[in-house]
Amino acid sequence: MYLCFFLNDINGFNADITFTTVRRLEMGGFFAVASNEDCVFDLFFGTDYHSHLGTRRGGMAVYGKKGFDRAIHNIENSPFRTKFEKDVNEMEGYLGIGCISDYEPQPLIVRSHHGTFAITTVGKINNTEKIVKDIFNAGNTHFLEMSGGDINATELVAAMINQRENIVEGIKFAQEEIDGSMSIMILTPKGIYLARDRMGRTPIAVGKKDGAYCAAFESFAYLNLGYTDLRELGPGEIVVMTPEAVTTLVDPGKEMKICAFLWVYYGYPSSSYEGLSVEKMRYNCGALLARRDNVKPDIVAGVPDSGIAHAIGYANESGIPYSRPFIKYTPTWPRSFMPTMQSRRNLIAKMKLIPVHDLIKDKSLLLIDDSIVRGTQLRETTEFLYKSGAKEVHIRPACPPLLYGCKFLNFSRSNSEMDLIARRVIAAKEGDNVSKELLDEYADPNSEKYDSMLEEIRKQLNFTSLRFHRLDDLIEAIGLDADKICTYCWDGKE
Repeated sequence: MYLCFFLNDINGFNADITFTTVRRLEMGGFFAVASNEDCVFDLFFGTDYHSHLGTRRGGMAVYGKKGFDRAIHNIENSPFRTKFEKDVNEMEGYLGIGCISDYEPQPLIVRSHHGTFAITTVGKINNTEKIVKDIFNAGNTHFLEMSGGDINATELVAAMINQRENIVEGIKFAQEEIDGSMSIMILTPKGIYLARDRMGRTPIAVGKKDGAYCAAFESFAYLNLGYTDLRELGPGEIVVMTPEAVTTLVDPGKEMKICAFLWVYYGYPSSSYEGLSVEKMRYNCGALLARRDNVKPDIVAGVPDSGIAHAIGYANESGIPYSRPFIKYTPTWPRSFMPTMQSRRNLIAKMKLIPVHDLIKDKSLLLIDDSIVRGTQLRETTEFLYKSGAKEVHIRPACPPLLYGCKFLNFSRSNSEMDLIARRVIAAKEGDNVSKELLDEYADPNSEKYDSMLEEIRKQLNFTSLRFHRLDDLIEAIGLDADKICTYCWDGKE
């Protein structure tokens, strides 16, 4: 029986503990450095390069001559760099981990029978209550409750690691027990443990320069810091990183299910996963969309930002001019999913887009967005174009219709699958209790049910025409074997 103590000074934690669930993660990113010299500069900028992946919290933890040091700040209304400028001038250490988190305060500093360590995670836990009960039964006395009433997922992972005799066995135990997905970085005085989630749904890339190694969710994050690509961790692989070496402790597994949405939406254009850059995949994606299309608009445009590269690929393949009929105003507006309330997200998304009337009036436009989730923002964008004088608005999402809420990274950002417009349309046609077999019919782009679903979505959102990317074309655009890619949110296959 082992007890662990979490050394946190984050406002909003309550002492009274109740059974809750870990709040879903929209995503998140992390960065780590092991250097012979002070690592804080690299850690600061490497972590900041992950700011597109999270909206709530940022944090850094380092270890050096003075021991552990850590800083965590709320970044909802101010960029990571602004919040951490003071800390980066005061912190010092040669080992460090940093994170951008969409909810939980992290990294956490933990004291246990393993000694003191700092931990940060990216992932999603679906079976929280079972894990918490098991840990209580094993002798853990309490968990800190966050202000929203949830248990910090990173704290829960640390508690699981502390159920085993050493950190490596603890990481393996946590990854085996978690229903969902979890990649982990652990900072100890002797080195940094890196563990990619068991099925490799999220990436960990390792870079190298003289006297230092680093690891990142986004591979581009270390390029301007002087690092070159070393390799990517395999699914379930566990390594320890020091300034001298990156040593494998647990070999990678043979199965992989990397998230396809990393390329479609989440990833930064200059990042690469499994050898394919995000930008190149989006060009491929747009080109395959164009090959199946039969409309002849005046211009092709992408919804900023993630739709732009898809639109360039479409325009290059089709020969139809690429244009920017509206411009996204970015100097002061945050990303559209930053606010917690959906109505505010929609309002901000609308207010950010500024029309260029010369490129809209009396034009037929083909517009590519990364996806259609609820449909609210794209409907408002379409109405905005009509009001600005557009003659036609053809919509081409860069992925298939979303039929399932993500179990692993929660891309859909939905509390219920009924938030997905495709599921609402299906429910209206078939009732609330829809079988997997029936959903398979709606997922088949060659079926009558698929066509009827698309036509209903088109009418509800007021598009001139609607054609989703096919799943087989999406897989072709990525270029990996289909069994190595997670497509659960489109076809329900784990």
